[in-house]
Amino acid sequence: MNSPDQDEKLDPAAERVLRKLRGFAAFSGLLMGFGFLALFGAIGYRVVAGWKSVPAQVSGTILLPKGAKVLSAVPSGDIIAVTVERDGGMVETLFFDASSHAPRGRIGFAPEP
Repeated sequence: MNSPDQDEKLDPAAERVLRKLRGFAAFSGLLMGFGFLALFGAIGYRVVAGWKSVPAQVSGTILLPKGAKVLSAVPSGDIIAVTVERDGGMVETLFFDASSHAPRGRIGFAPEP
Protein backbone atom coordinates (compact mmCIF):
# COMPACT_ATOMS: atom_id res chain seq x y z
CA MET A 1 0.00 0.00 0.00
CA ASN A 2 1.37 3.36 -0.98
CA SER A 3 1.44 6.49 1.13
CA PRO A 4 -1.03 9.23 0.17
CA ASP A 5 1.95 11.50 -0.55
CA GLN A 6 3.13 9.12 -3.28
CA ASP A 7 -0.25 8.44 -4.87
CA GLU A 8 -1.24 11.94 -5.74
CA LYS A 9 0.88 14.99 -6.36
CA LEU A 10 0.09 18.16 -4.42
CA ASP A 11 0.22 21.58 -5.96
CA PRO A 12 3.39 23.59 -5.15
CA ALA A 13 1.64 25.89 -2.63
CA ALA A 14 0.36 22.92 -0.61
CA GLU A 15 3.83 21.32 -0.70
CA ARG A 16 5.39 24.51 0.68
CA VAL A 17 2.81 24.66 3.49
CA LEU A 18 3.41 20.97 4.28
CA ARG A 19 7.20 21.51 4.29
CA LYS A 20 6.84 24.50 6.63
CA LEU A 21 4.55 22.49 8.91
CA ARG A 22 7.08 19.66 9.08
CA GLY A 23 9.85 22.17 9.86
CA PHE A 24 7.79 23.75 12.64
CA ALA A 25 7.01 20.32 14.10
CA ALA A 26 10.69 19.30 14.00
CA PHE A 27 11.75 22.59 15.64
CA SER A 28 9.06 22.21 18.30
CA GLY A 29 10.13 18.64 19.06
CA LEU A 30 13.79 19.66 19.24
CA LEU A 31 12.98 22.56 21.56
CA MET A 32 10.90 20.32 23.80
CA GLY A 33 13.76 17.79 23.93
CA PHE A 34 16.21 20.50 25.04
CA GLY A 35 13.66 21.63 27.64
CA PHE A 36 13.41 18.13 29.08
CA LEU A 37 17.20 17.83 29.13
CA ALA A 38 17.51 21.14 30.97
CA LEU A 39 14.79 20.16 33.47
CA PHE A 40 16.27 16.75 34.26
CA GLY A 41 19.76 18.25 34.36
CA ALA A 42 18.64 20.83 36.94
CA ILE A 43 16.90 18.17 39.04
CA GLY A 44 19.96 15.92 38.87
CA TYR A 45 22.26 18.79 39.82
CA ARG A 46 20.13 19.68 42.85
CA VAL A 47 20.06 16.04 43.99
CA VAL A 48 23.83 15.57 43.60
CA ALA A 49 24.65 18.99 45.10
CA GLY A 50 22.38 18.16 48.05
CA TRP A 51 24.36 14.99 48.75
CA LYS A 52 27.65 16.84 48.66
CA SER A 53 26.61 19.71 50.92
CA VAL A 54 27.66 19.08 54.49
CA PRO A 55 26.85 21.63 57.17
CA ALA A 56 29.80 23.33 58.82
CA GLN A 57 30.67 21.94 62.20
CA VAL A 58 29.78 24.34 65.01
CA SER A 59 31.05 23.86 68.53
CA GLY A 60 31.38 26.05 71.60
CA THR A 61 29.20 27.67 74.22
CA ILE A 62 26.78 30.53 73.72
CA LEU A 63 25.95 32.53 76.83
CA LEU A 64 22.23 33.17 77.24
CA PRO A 65 20.43 35.49 79.66
CA LYS A 66 20.03 34.12 83.20
CA GLY A 67 16.88 32.00 83.63
CA ALA A 68 16.28 31.66 79.87
CA LYS A 69 14.80 28.37 78.68
CA VAL A 70 15.87 27.32 75.17
CA LEU A 71 12.88 26.47 72.95
CA SER A 72 14.84 25.91 69.71
CA ALA A 73 18.22 26.53 68.11
CA VAL A 74 18.66 26.64 64.33
CA PRO A 75 21.95 27.15 62.49
CA SER A 76 21.62 28.88 59.12
CA GLY A 77 24.75 29.77 57.19
CA ASP A 78 26.91 31.91 59.46
CA ILE A 79 24.14 32.70 61.97
CA ILE A 80 22.63 30.64 64.79
CA ALA A 81 19.08 31.55 65.83
CA VAL A 82 18.17 30.58 69.39
CA THR A 83 14.58 31.00 70.55
CA VAL A 84 14.35 31.35 74.34
CA GLU A 85 11.63 31.90 76.92
CA ARG A 86 12.58 34.26 79.74
CA ASP A 87 11.40 34.04 83.36
CA GLY A 88 8.49 36.42 82.79
CA GLY A 89 7.13 34.28 79.92
CA MET A 90 8.51 36.58 77.24
CA VAL A 91 9.66 34.69 74.12
CA GLU A 92 12.46 36.10 71.98
CA THR A 93 14.87 34.93 69.32
CA LEU A 94 18.54 35.70 69.77
CA PHE A 95 20.94 35.67 66.82
CA PHE A 96 24.62 34.74 67.19
CA ASP A 97 27.57 34.57 64.82
CA ALA A 98 28.34 30.88 64.15
CA SER A 99 32.13 31.25 64.27
CA SER A 100 32.68 33.76 67.08
CA HIS A 101 29.40 33.20 69.00
CA ALA A 102 29.07 36.99 69.32
CA PRO A 103 25.49 38.36 69.58
CA ARG A 104 24.20 39.63 66.23
CA GLY A 105 20.63 40.66 67.10
CA ARG A 106 17.42 40.00 68.99
CA ILE A 107 13.72 39.80 68.15
CA GLY A 108 11.13 39.86 70.92
CA PHE A 109 7.63 38.40 70.72
CA ALA A 110 4.69 39.74 72.73
CA PRO A 111 0.91 39.34 72.54
CA GLU A 112 -1.19 42.12 71.05
CA PRO A 113 -2.57 44.61 73.58
